[in-house]
Amino acid sequence: MHVAHADPGAIAPAVATERPVLVRAAVAPLHAEPRASSEQVSQSVAGHLATILEVREGWRRVRLADGYEGWMHEGYLEAGALTADQASAWTSASRYSLGCTASDPKSGEARALPLGARVGPEMRIVAGEVLDTRELSRRFPRDGVEICASARTWFSGTSYQWGGITPWGADCSGMVQTVFGMHGVALPRDARQQAELGSALALEAAAWQPGDLLFFSERADGRITHVAILALARALMHVGIGRGGFAVENIDDTADPYTVGLVKRLRAARRLL
Repeated sequence: MHVAHADPGAIAPAVATERPVLVRAAVAPLHAEPRASSEQVSQSVAGHLATILEVREGWRRVRLADGYEGWMHEGYLEAGALTADQASAWTSASRYSLGCTASDPKSGEARALPLGARVGPEMRIVAGEVLDTRELSRRFPRDGVEICASARTWFSGTSYQWGGITPWGADCSGMVQTVFGMHGVALPRDARQQAELGSALALEAAAWQPGDLLFFSERADGRITHVAILALARALMHVGIGRGGFAVENIDDTADPYTVGLVKRLRAARRLL
């Protein structure tokens, strides 16, 4: 994945601003340009904060918590901006969705929320589960084996979606970012950025352990375009368009052309934990 920036062209001038707002939609696409038909470069989910950088004809150029920038329609965002104190209070009080259905006690309206959404303390959980910050860190420790278990548990069956970050649809780096984030490890959005973190490992399986990240490229210049999580028994887990979504590969499988081709494109291995 890469950051795509909008070309102002002949569009009306933007109004500069910088203020935090809450994402309202269950899943809110982040676009490369201020129009719905433009490329989805990433996503945010309900209850997350986005910093508005510009306002333009119903669109907002925003910066997400991971530093990613793009255009989001105002319909996906709450109307009112937050103060720094309000944003901090929300972060402390809101709960982490493990995939839930939350009901508003005032309106009675219920809606499904994906993994990673933030849910207010006033919302009633009618299905699924939410965790507060302390429970989240206890349930999901910074451990490679546990990270592998989370990837399989929460993303098994996920379809490939460019720019996606949830089990409702994800790309390779989106899945990795979300899973590591559950375990308290904040990662940047793109595989290329993730490949710059941690310590480098030799490109041989004997040097790897569960939770390490493997990076691949099909480009002539070797720029990283794909990432996978190393699991037990010389397997790797990833979300690949060639598999249509989440898949587990045995790196020793010489009978599967897809796996053989993937291993040939291996360019780096990193340990982040």
